[in-house]
Amino acid sequence: MSRQASPPSELRDAIGQLRPYFVRAAWFSLLSSLLVLAPSAYMLEVYDRVVNSRSHMTLLMLTVLVVGAYVVMELLDWARSAVMHGAGNALDRLMTARLFDLTFEANLKKVPGGSPQTMQDFRTLRDFLSSPPVLASMELPAALVFLVLIFAMSPLLGWAAVVGAIVQGALAWLNERSSRPPLMAANMAAVSAQQYADGALRNAQVIESMGMLRNIHRAWMERQKIVLTMQAQASDTAGGFNAASKFWQLTVSNALLGLGCFAMLHNMLDGGSGMMIVASILGGRILAPLVQIVSQWQTVINARAAWGRLDALLALFPKAAPSMRLPAPRGRLVVEPLVVSAPNSSAQILRGVAFDLEPGDVLAVIGPSAAGKTTLARLLTGLWPSVAGKVRLDGVDVYQWNKTELGPHVGYMPQGVQLFDGTIAENIARFGDVDMTKVEAAAKAVGLHESIISLPDAYDSQVGRDGAILSGGQRQRVGLARAMYGDPVFVVLDEPNASLDETGDAALADAIRLLKARGTTFVIMTHRTSILSVTDKILVLRDGQMQAFGPRDEVLVIPLHHQMRPWAMKQGVTTVHRSDDRPETRFTSVK
Repeated sequence: MSRQASPPSELRDAIGQLRPYFVRAAWFSLLSSLLVLAPSAYMLEVYDRVVNSRSHMTLLMLTVLVVGAYVVMELLDWARSAVMHGAGNALDRLMTARLFDLTFEANLKKVPGGSPQTMQDFRTLRDFLSSPPVLASMELPAALVFLVLIFAMSPLLGWAAVVGAIVQGALAWLNERSSRPPLMAANMAAVSAQQYADGALRNAQVIESMGMLRNIHRAWMERQKIVLTMQAQASDTAGGFNAASKFWQLTVSNALLGLGCFAMLHNMLDGGSGMMIVASILGGRILAPLVQIVSQWQTVINARAAWGRLDALLALFPKAAPSMRLPAPRGRLVVEPLVVSAPNSSAQILRGVAFDLEPGDVLAVIGPSAAGKTTLARLLTGLWPSVAGKVRLDGVDVYQWNKTELGPHVGYMPQGVQLFDGTIAENIARFGDVDMTKVEAAAKAVGLHESIISLPDAYDSQVGRDGAILSGGQRQRVGLARAMYGDPVFVVLDEPNASLDETGDAALADAIRLLKARGTTFVIMTHRTSILSVTDKILVLRDGQMQAFGPRDEVLVIPLHHQMRPWAMKQGVTTVHRSDDRPETRFTSVK
């Protein structure tokens, strides 16, 4: 049987597009390296011409030529570095947007790579393109030219240079074998320590209020000690091999000088006595790129580790093929029987949940904690995939729908509202083009307009990190306004009134009525009954399964006689039968 071909590496393809940069930089490196011969040529010409002729003009011209060679060599080195920096910028243009989006996708699916470490890996790889090891590797072709020249002087010296290069390569290999494991362990521990510190900063108020700082610091220091220990081990190992590499370079250079003298004494050196000095210099230049690579091996290991993580992440989420643009949805929702597990978990959270809504329907999803309401919200907005079943909006799988295309027609407010550093207007407008008419309409719909215009900069007020300048209720209303911005046709709200007072509850209900009249479909996860008065249908969840679904007044008859009776009584919900024996729900409390 033929082996299945592995998918092409997206990262390798991107590097392949940088080939013109590498070619130009390699030519610059070759020319610059060949100009290294200028000092040797200058020395030989001074001894051969100036000393014998005692001509000041000859000395002046030779000096001008060698200085010119130095200038050209430095210009070529500068040009090579500029070209490779350009390669890094080109890679940035090719991959940054893709990796930025990929980081969010990985975070949503709770897989490795859904953290700022992904972009840090990309910066490591981008900067590596102009790093000393890469530039040194471009000098290897010139080293082969130097080796040919040494063989032309004397085969004895040529083979000695080959042996020197082999030993230098062995030192590089041993350095890799010895320093890579501790350095990789240090990098992994550093990521863990950084993530722990980030988590601590996000919960600074909890840590300070309950005096947890000392304990958190101790836990972070345990992680940090692992980082320092592994880094020290890798540094000691690499330092030893670096010293050995430099020692070997000097040894080979001097050995070539001695062997050159031996070859001259036995008439085995072509070109005269000056060639033994030239051979010594060229031998050092042959080993110089290897010495540079060994001394910077930590950079190589870090770049290779970053490449591996990025390549694996890109392979895990292949680039989607261009698809035909779909028409704007109208808001008809069909949920096929769902079986849902959390990403990277086999435990089922939802089982057999199925319902459908027409445009303009308002559905309340109720149930005790851990019933699966938030998971359902993530499924309805296409954030999580399902094991079985589909969520279809106007017949199209929401999970597969291009979110850039679908997003303007959908509103979503998660249980924990997160605002982004920027103005209130930018947050409501979802950081797109700010249409103040739509921004103000959304703010007025949720009763936020008066609060905003009372601020010194009104809609241009900066919300600060995580919306720090706003109260909890104001943040929640900004989140609601963002969800309702632009009159979306489908809105999912997860506990939208958790931080709202009675005035906020009333504003939310009015906003839902307003958009419902325009045909917007709502799904609202809630524990509070104040919102039930504007709903058409109710879905009851318990332990991930659907207990009931249907018109509001009919469904609330069921839980009053089964598992939901304690919840309904606590929330002030009663169901009575009218004279025609039809059920009617009454809300005696909206607290």
